Amino acid sequence: MIGYVTMGTDDLTRARDYYAALLATIGASELMRMSDADNGFTLYATSWGQPGIAVTRPYDGQPTHRGNGHMAAIVVDERVKVDALHAKAIELGSACEGPPGVRGEEGEQAFYGAYFRDLDGNKLCVFRIGPV
Repeated sequence: MIGYVTMGTDDLTRARDYYAALLATIGASELMRMSDADNGFTLYATSWGQPGIAVTRPYDGQPTHRGNGHMAAIVVDERVKVDALHAKAIELGSACEGPPGVRGEEGEQAFYGAYFRDLDGNKLCVFRIGPV
């Protein structure tokens, strides 16, 4: 059920170097990198479809601290499920942290996701990798 975990950073270069070296020891490598203008989201995993770890600047632009920039991500098999889970979260009182949509480019490895905080303020994502 968990797709990836995000680790916040204020220094993308240092974080990318660290996670690339660390996770190489278990056969993981960089699978996705978005531009630094998009918070520099960089994903590491052993392969597509396996849980991963991502590094990125915090969405709110504030400095990284414990809990800011960290999130649990739930993988689903259809974009309609991303939309449905996000809508249900908002219906239940969650705060929207990013509506459903494609981040990056469309294509075989397109990232379609939505973000929200639970009632305690914990950040979650629901996503699908792949075309419509």
